[in-house]
Amino acid sequence: MTGAEQPPAFRLAYVPGATPAKWVRIWGERHPEVPLDLVAVPAAEAAGLVREGGADAALLRLSEDREGLHAIPLYTETTVVVVPKDHLIAAADEVSIEDLADDLVLHPLDDPLGWDELPGRPALERPETTGDAIELVAAGVGVLLVPQSLARLHHRRDLTYRPVADAPQSRVALSWPEDETSDLVEQFIGIVRGRTVNSTRGQQETQSKTGKAAPAKKKPQPQREPARRRNVPKPGGRGKPRRRR
Repeated sequence: MTGAEQPPAFRLAYVPGATPAKWVRIWGERHPEVPLDLVAVPAAEAAGLVREGGADAALLRLSEDREGLHAIPLYTETTVVVVPKDHLIAAADEVSIEDLADDLVLHPLDDPLGWDELPGRPALERPETTGDAIELVAAGVGVLLVPQSLARLHHRRDLTYRPVADAPQSRVALSWPEDETSDLVEQFIGIVRGRTVNSTRGQQETQSKTGKAAPAKKKPQPQREPARRRNVPKPGGRGKPRRRR
């Protein structure tokens, strides 16, 4: 667009395992004039990217470090243990931390679960990423506990996973700068919270942008019963009206 103003864009960062597709689709339906740019970012860098203005908002995993950020928790993920398909755990529907006491449990540097004490036997070294840890599990070196979305993201035919009932869980949240809640951020908040186009907040946003209140819906008027017919003479007719008996 030479010589013309570029349309505003909304930049949304997201961490591995987060799935913004549904909200992106709704955004495109409601705001086709505003492009939504997706920015894939490592989990450890998501908060910093938002603070530095590299994204308007981010879908990230909540951590203790929330300085300068607003956050709306969206959902809590199930924690699973990833194991080879021939592992004993694969025969169970669900396991507990105690069931992992004899296993070597890998602890990648980008682990999102925030363990106070890692279960099982510790590995000599920590893999750099979850992807690296998955490769070690496939090689038979140990097992790995992760949010279920990451187990799906790194799916392999030779691996499987089972829920761990008493393990810490990861919460995914929408986060944006604490001192800057733009109109575009408000619009996206409305989408992730399930607000409809005709919601009260949507009408308020329309008024703030246009200076006019959104048109109110007309209430249907109750239908009146038809008046009873009376024996009234036509104009210019002869005779008097008959009396009712």
